[in-house]
Amino acid sequence: MYDDVSHLRDFYASPLGQLARRIITHRVRARWDNLSGLDVVGLGYAAPYLRAFDGEARTTAALMPYRQGAVQWPSEGPFRAALVSETALPMRDKSVDCMLVVHGLEHVDARHDYLREIWRVLMPRGRLILVAPNRRGAWARFESTPFGHGRPYSLRQIEDLLRDALFEPVGVTPCLFAPPFRARHLPFAATAWERVGARLWPAFAGVLIVEAVKMAYAEVRVSVKKRAFASMPALNGLSPAHRRPGDGRKPRSPAFRGDSTGD
Repeated sequence: MYDDVSHLRDFYASPLGQLARRIITHRVRARWDNLSGLDVVGLGYAAPYLRAFDGEARTTAALMPYRQGAVQWPSEGPFRAALVSETALPMRDKSVDCMLVVHGLEHVDARHDYLREIWRVLMPRGRLILVAPNRRGAWARFESTPFGHGRPYSLRQIEDLLRDALFEPVGVTPCLFAPPFRARHLPFAATAWERVGARLWPAFAGVLIVEAVKMAYAEVRVSVKKRAFASMPALNGLSPAHRRPGDGRKPRSPAFRGDSTGD
């Protein structure tokens, strides 16, 4: 079951959410340090992390599942967000360079179909990053954050799912070692928590950032025709409050690193 998009939005507006976003963004950027001229698509609720690629990537777009709901993104300028079916993305085969999935995998039931749909739209050797709660970490045990909802995973489970969907895992970065409390002094100690945690107890990270590459030699033909990927139009009539499915409107479509911790 997906979190409601309003809860996700409120979390990332809070001090704890801003701290989590900064830490995870830093780790994602350590793995994807240069995406110049590439298309980057976020799936789930990845919008807070896509800002890091503005001015570098050729295109950024946020795809938000029906069961979650959507918000306008970005808040200014042309909107590049859309409501989608998680297993029928409105993009052509082999049309996306990089896919960033946040608050996604832990909420889906048809995990194989979900990953295979991502595989379909990625270019040969396209890159995928999954950000998922670690089942051993403290963040998966507190429902006060979005990482405490859905199904947490071990690294072994994620890697098995990826290989089964014809991806090759190429590296993992554990992060969020600080406890998920709204403590006043937590932001000042977060850097120390990350350094010490990555060195002494990486298995107990709150979140796992797993990078994988599409296995191009496993190409198969897809008989179902999909619409071409294009710039995302605005979600007509969508206010800063989210729009949920069933409101009577149809959504409109719109350097690879192998280190283990990536400090």
